[in-house]
Amino acid sequence: MKKIGLVGGISWVSTLDYYQFINKGVNARLGGLNAAECMIYSLNFGDLQAKGWTNSFELLLNACNHLKNTGADSIVLCANTAHLFADELQDSIQLPIIHIGTETAKAIQKAGLTKVGLIGTKFTMEMDFYKSKLEEYGLEVLIPEKQETRDYIQHTVKDELGVGFINPETKARYISIVEELISRGAECVILGCTEIPMLISQDDFSVPVFDTTKIHCEAIVEYIVS
Repeated sequence: MKKIGLVGGISWVSTLDYYQFINKGVNARLGGLNAAECMIYSLNFGDLQAKGWTNSFELLLNACNHLKNTGADSIVLCANTAHLFADELQDSIQLPIIHIGTETAKAIQKAGLTKVGLIGTKFTMEMDFYKSKLEEYGLEVLIPEKQETRDYIQHTVKDELGVGFINPETKARYISIVEELISRGAECVILGCTEIPMLISQDDFSVPVFDTTKIHCEAIVEYIVS
């Protein structure tokens, strides 16, 4: 098996999902007592928040280099927003990074869908680093139109979901936000933040829901056992 280096802690609650999904996936493929051989560099999310995502390249690079030095064959960034620097990090460390946006785009393309609703941090929704990966696969991307709505998602992802707090009122608001995207023509919705699946899921909607955490982990398992 190939060794995977996970840059986690962004946040720790979703890193738990990565560890669980990857090990269960490897075991389902190989059986017995087999599990993934992996290393986790768990960042202090407080340090990252103090710097801000756009100023966090050096923090992420340091984590990637530590994982490379421990023998990782590939790197995984356990957050959609961290892929802001994915291409730059890959060039710096000279190891492949399994890109969450690319794997999500492949899954949507395979399903035959073209118009997608995207919710995530304001960086993932507003900046080009993520949407461009989806557009490379011919996808049209819709995000919430109002700045207030995007700011609300950012706030609740960071201050509620990032510490594992599930608020029923927040869930109701998220469902309403997604329904608005569907009313604008979204054929499916991308849960483009690894914490959001803690709050909403396929059970809440009639259109297909693409859970980026699970999609990413499936691609990671495929890489590990290939």
